[in-house]
Amino acid sequence: MSDLGVVSLGTLVFAALLVGVSKTAVSGVGALSVALFAAVLPARESTGVLLPLLLVGDVLAVRTYRARTDWPTLLRLLPSVAVGVLLGAVFVAGTGDEAVRRTIGALLLTIVLHHLWRRGRARRAGDRDRGASAAVVPSGGPGAALEADTGRAAARDSGAAAGRRAYARTLFFGLVAGFATMVANAGGPAMSLYLLSAGFTMLGFLGTGASFFLLVNLFKLPFSIGLGLLTPDGLALDAVLVCAVPVGALLGRALVRRIDQALFDRLVLLCTAASSLNLLR
Repeated sequence: MSDLGVVSLGTLVFAALLVGVSKTAVSGVGALSVALFAAVLPARESTGVLLPLLLVGDVLAVRTYRARTDWPTLLRLLPSVAVGVLLGAVFVAGTGDEAVRRTIGALLLTIVLHHLWRRGRARRAGDRDRGASAAVVPSGGPGAALEADTGRAAARDSGAAAGRRAYARTLFFGLVAGFATMVANAGGPAMSLYLLSAGFTMLGFLGTGASFFLLVNLFKLPFSIGLGLLTPDGLALDAVLVCAVPVGALLGRALVRRIDQALFDRLVLLCTAASSLNLLR
């Protein structure tokens, strides 16, 4: 810690402040914290220093939003997340700093592009459905009953397909979130995009995300200790930075009352994309 200059230490204090903001307001800002820590400290060391600060933020967020947690969603996610954490631990054990940083950046950017593609496709499908509905002319007679039966069968098939897609999406995002959070404390963007794609409101998003990351960060703590990511020097630096986390959490609580859902979604995507590009540098 004594090797850090004023600018570097100030950057880490600001990043710790963003940890608090990300836990109680715009979760995508957490990816900027990851990027700032990785810019000041070696990538592996930065993950160990950041983890205790994240746990402090998780506790504050759960106290604030625990009533908004969607537990069925969490229970569906946790098995694939646990597998992702184990894969991430194996990856960290045998990989250098540069590979870790660029792998996470590539993962995050891929997720952002996938989410934007899904939103564009959904918007185009909605436009087509509205056009088709406007063109429908009510009819009666025997043909109407046949059309109704056909429509119900199509709806059942569509529902089954949607269920398979939802399962695949949960599996994919759980693996990515678990892997990314173990490798670089960067699971937030993956979880954020999963919750956005699932249609969560802002408060449901924050409550479910808070409980999710408290559980996941506690789960990965023994792996981080075993890999040597948590060190006495790192914990000493945490003791200096930790006071910035509750300050950021208070700022986040004030911010969340003044932000609408559309702006919230755009901020999450923007922060995630920016941090992804920074990690790829």
